[in-house]
Amino acid sequence: MSEEVATGERKRRARGGGGAARRAERTAPRFDSAPVIVRKTPTLDILNDEALAIIEANAETVLEEIGVVFAENPGALERWRAAGADVRGERVHIPRGLARELCKTAPSSFTHHARNPERSVEIGGNNLVFAPVYGPPFVRDLDGVRRYATIEDFRTFVKLGYMSKWVHLSGGTLCEPTDVPVNKRHLDMLHAHMTLSDKPYMGAVTDKDWAADCVEMSKILFGAEFVDQNAVMTSLVNINSPLTFDSVMMGTLETYAAANQACIVSPFIVGGAMAPVSVAGTLTQVLAEVMAGVAYSQLVRKGAPVIFGAFVTSIDMNSGAPTFGTPEATQITLGAGQLARRMGLPFRSSGAFTGSKLPDAQAGYESANSLQMGMNAGVNFMLHACGWLEGGLVSSFEKFVLDADQLGTVHKFAAGVAIDENAQAMDALREVGPGGHYLGCAHTQANFKDAFWRSEVLDYKPYETWFEEGARDSSTLANVRVRKLLGQYEAPAMDPAVREAIEAFVARRKAEMPDAYS
Repeated sequence: MSEEVATGERKRRARGGGGAARRAERTAPRFDSAPVIVRKTPTLDILNDEALAIIEANAETVLEEIGVVFAENPGALERWRAAGADVRGERVHIPRGLARELCKTAPSSFTHHARNPERSVEIGGNNLVFAPVYGPPFVRDLDGVRRYATIEDFRTFVKLGYMSKWVHLSGGTLCEPTDVPVNKRHLDMLHAHMTLSDKPYMGAVTDKDWAADCVEMSKILFGAEFVDQNAVMTSLVNINSPLTFDSVMMGTLETYAAANQACIVSPFIVGGAMAPVSVAGTLTQVLAEVMAGVAYSQLVRKGAPVIFGAFVTSIDMNSGAPTFGTPEATQITLGAGQLARRMGLPFRSSGAFTGSKLPDAQAGYESANSLQMGMNAGVNFMLHACGWLEGGLVSSFEKFVLDADQLGTVHKFAAGVAIDENAQAMDALREVGPGGHYLGCAHTQANFKDAFWRSEVLDYKPYETWFEEGARDSSTLANVRVRKLLGQYEAPAMDPAVREAIEAFVARRKAEMPDAYS
């Protein structure tokens, strides 16, 4: 089959036509999915204009005087040299103003397309989208056992994300499936995202060839021309803080940017270890690293979509362990949001962070603080929004559904306060008058179904009923919820021809390389 014929065949398949596909779509069960949050509440701007100007000037000084390292990447060094940077060995000194100027071609917002157009999301502006936990090698399973993750665990998380109303993205590496060869995991993971969910997904990032595989699989699903002109993946590119851009992550960035796929350029900051202990110093480093990374994406392809990322935590100076939900991390995240908006870029940060080993009170407090922080900071793309446990070492099924449930409160709060005629409730005030109650009035009867956010996990029953039902705590209730969702799961409809083409690609790529476990 010639390349031209093969491309035409992929386009035909990607259109999703055919009676079988349409019949499957009509008969498949549908799960309610909340639209992207359009924030109607103000951001919390913690820094004044003078402070922001100081941080921006200091970041330019860092880029010019200290520079950033592009390790083992001659192509990147040549791109920077051609752009006007001063390249000394592997260290790139970027003249004041150059990085910021290059960043201007990155879009302020973009659409991340899903195979089901109803699930596509707009990233940027006042929008907030939620993506699940990313990266843990361990899971805490439904029997309370902490163990290495498997591909079946991964598929379970994909199913839970698909069925979770408040989660917008299927995500990326929901857990690291250690029972699959390292060099082939990305194929099985992306296959799961594509077939078990119809929400937007993320691509592999730890090898440029694996990123290329994700691009090719996406071309089968969407069509090559569509992928070249539209973002169908938003993938995480971490900077090796401080001020180092390693060849693995930059190879991935180059692959995705060249394919017009979105990347989150995100410093990995543990305050006191990978950045200064002060808020202003950390923000200076974050801004310098993001500007250099975003600018480089635009050297690869002008207009490639990119997100200003900031993963921030502090360190416990006694144990050396990362801490979450702390006031310093909140200040840095709020400040980073302001810097991102001044650059006109979408902003990624925050999540349901916790250092707790269990989905307990510590996990609840720290995660609630982190989620609220993200909303107040104006985050557009929130990774780790549900399922994160033990400082990111563990993905938890129970915490996944607890967090996903709580994301509904963010949806409700971010919608702001209605002030239309119905919300003013003057008829109710007149009807009830002094000394009455509102339970039976017409306004309550007309609005009670949607008036208040309602949890699908937590228990609000009287003590006697709660006790008779087993005195179940939140983890136990979440366990029941997970089992119920999995029992109801049915995969979304998919064109059989497209599925077959994706599976054929996966099989061919696996056959082309021996298994590798390191």
